[in-house]
Amino acid sequence: MVQAVKSLASKAAQIASTSASSLRQFPPKESLFNASSSSHTFFSPETWANLQKPPESSLTTFSHRIGLGNIVKNPDEIRQACTHPSYPPFYATHNAGEPTLSSNANLSTLGNSLLGLFATEYVRATYPHLPTRVLKAATSAYVGPRTCATVAREMGAGPLLRWNRPPPTSLTEPITINDALATIPRALTALVYQHRSLFTARKFAHSFFLSREVDLRPLLKFRDPKMALSLTVSKFQRERPISRLLKETGRLSNSPIFVVGIYSGSDKLGEGFGSSLKMAEYRAAEDSLHRLYLTRTPSDMLCLPSDAFSESDGFDSGEAVTPYVPGELGEVEVIYASKDRHT
Repeated sequence: MVQAVKSLASKAAQIASTSASSLRQFPPKESLFNASSSSHTFFSPETWANLQKPPESSLTTFSHRIGLGNIVKNPDEIRQACTHPSYPPFYATHNAGEPTLSSNANLSTLGNSLLGLFATEYVRATYPHLPTRVLKAATSAYVGPRTCATVAREMGAGPLLRWNRPPPTSLTEPITINDALATIPRALTALVYQHRSLFTARKFAHSFFLSREVDLRPLLKFRDPKMALSLTVSKFQRERPISRLLKETGRLSNSPIFVVGIYSGSDKLGEGFGSSLKMAEYRAAEDSLHRLYLTRTPSDMLCLPSDAFSESDGFDSGEAVTPYVPGELGEVEVIYASKDRHT
């Protein structure tokens, strides 16, 4: 039901964005009933609206709004970036005599690889101790399909999207409007890379994707944080962790609160609270592990591998290129007592 409402809202926005002056014939002849005609085809407003091309003014406005007015100057390329692969067969069915439309299939594939590259190097350099499985989840949180669809809506690309929902089959998964919207930012990233350079495409990705704050704490879960912390501390050759009660209130009441800290020698590793000592100790161990694995590199010290590329990406361009200083790889894996692990 929710998906149907979203699809209807998208069609309404598309109809509203199509001005009557940009149409070759309005109202369309299919909508006029001719009593003398023996055959009359049923007129579908949704199908008619989906067949209309967005005007060049809307495409130009969109490219300038997202900062690509001086990079992608051809409105046809913006129109192609907003055309999902499901649309050309639908358009060819109703316009057999016109040339075949170009979709954003290749652009989306290239842009997806570029966004994955930029996000992976950024997350790895920003969180050097992040476990591999959490690194994959964090990369998806930054540039995954849901995020790409959200960015497309924030850009205002919804009315420009051209897609068609094919009938579901047992061999293919259904295509939703979020799947179609997600291809637009990927295709735009590929266009920036083709027209300018890898350096400029990275700036585009950082502006719309990697500048967002993503909370990674829910991605790092532990089945037994006390055991995981004990093994992690021994891996770093530190003193074994010891829990200490820091504060308490209402021990004999029905709503007590305990604050527990975990120490390794004189160093405080983490702190947690709870309605019982066991709960507070559990949260303190989890907080200690979060402080280690979510250690963040300061922004002024962040150095990415793609910093070694110049703006023109020329190896012999003679431009001053920022030297890349690789950071040290941290202890990235949680071997024991993590969620969904039995060892």
